[in-house]
Amino acid sequence: MAKLSGKIAIITGSDSGMGQAMARAFAREGAAVAVTYHSDSEGAQRTLEAVEQAGCRGLLRQLDVTDPQSVAALFQAVDEELGTPDILVNNAGIGGSGALTEIGAETFDKVLKTDLYGPFYCAQEFVRRRQNGGGKILNITSVHDSIPSPGHSPYGAAKGGLLALTRSLALELAAQRINVNAIAPGLIHTPMTAQRLDDPRQREQELPYIPWGRAGKPEEVAELALYLVGPDADYVTGQGFVIDGGLEMNWGQGA
Repeated sequence: MAKLSGKIAIITGSDSGMGQAMARAFAREGAAVAVTYHSDSEGAQRTLEAVEQAGCRGLLRQLDVTDPQSVAALFQAVDEELGTPDILVNNAGIGGSGALTEIGAETFDKVLKTDLYGPFYCAQEFVRRRQNGGGKILNITSVHDSIPSPGHSPYGAAKGGLLALTRSLALELAAQRINVNAIAPGLIHTPMTAQRLDDPRQREQELPYIPWGRAGKPEEVAELALYLVGPDADYVTGQGFVIDGGLEMNWGQGA
């Protein structure tokens, strides 16, 4: 039997990259998938088509994770069209860079609202629907939830906060048998990183820091996600799983 047969999953930011790869992997294993996007409706449509081609039900909705009303409307639509969700993947996120004295409050607030408040709002709606217990929440953080990155303080603050939220919720929801885990990707080839990876000069600068010598693939993250939201991970909760080709271990080498 398929690992996620009969399950219903919500994946935020599933219009491209890791979110799209996870939607494909979950549908391959039998899950109905709610596909969401912020602005890339064409990418989201391709994701939905892949879900349906796998023989699974899908739903497509625009979502602003920074708006609790938008989040509530998404969950209501899932309830009505697919059923009570069993799996929530908080994947939607943005970056934010600049020197501390140059970053405006609006930028800092936007990154935190998207990368930290968004998962919080979604988790609230998800747990309200799991009154009988059970379910899986998976938060996509970053290696920068632990590794400092100068010039990216909003992103680091948001992702570090999301890891702490993951651990807090894992304890709070354990009695309800809701697993809460996180994946911390390193450099993964997605639309967000394409500009860096497609530039030969930047590749030469960045790839030597990765012991594996290459960027990761969205599909590799998706396979780890599939394990964490599936039945084989029922005894796994409160954990952050790094997938980075050894980047985090290599941080600080040569000091």
